[in-house]
Parts: sequence; C-alpha cells; structure tokens
Amino acid sequence: MWAVIETGGKQYLVKEDDRLEIEKKEGERGDRIKLDKVLLIGGEALMVGRPYIEGAYVEVEIEKQGRGKKLVVYKKKRRKGYEVRKGHRQYLTTVKVVSINQP
Repeated sequence: MWAVIETGGKQYLVKEDDRLEIEKKEGERGDRIKLDKVLLIGGEALMVGRPYIEGAYVEVEIEKQGRGKKLVVYKKKRRKGYEVRKGHRQYLTTVKVVSINQP
C-alpha cells in the first residue's frame, strides 16, 4: 500500500517503512505523529481525496531532529560593487512511516 501525503507545503509519495525528511515537526525522538492530509491511497483499490481523504492518516515515528544543508542566497548588482551573501539552514525532521490507515 502507498499514499501521497501533504506536509510542510510539499507532497510526498510514501510506503510503509520509508524514511523521509520533512519540514520541522514538534516532538522528541521516538514520538509518533499522525499526518492526516492524505491526498491519495493506492493498493488493491485507489482512493482519491477531494482534496483530502476524510478519516485517512499516515502514522510516522520521529527518528531525528536536525538541520538541512546550507543554502546560499547571493545578490549582485553589476558595475555597482554591490554584493550580498546570506546563508540559511532549514530545520528538518527525519521520520519513518509506520502505517498507512484508510477509513
């Protein structure tokens, strides 16, 4: 069974026992979270949400809280000597999909 979920403004195709990095979710290592924005569930029968499937959720377990790679934002105006460099590291949560539950 597989599902398409939405979290942190992004969509992910997940199966049971998958690991993925999502935008930061509150919680400690080992905590379980229910992600209820399920757009699509596939398997023997296909279920499509409009926009979400009511009563369906994906249960995930937090494995790690951390930060992603540094993204560099660079601005420059030609011939003016203007340059600005800024760095940013996004907070991420690594989770493992425990189960996909349909209504």
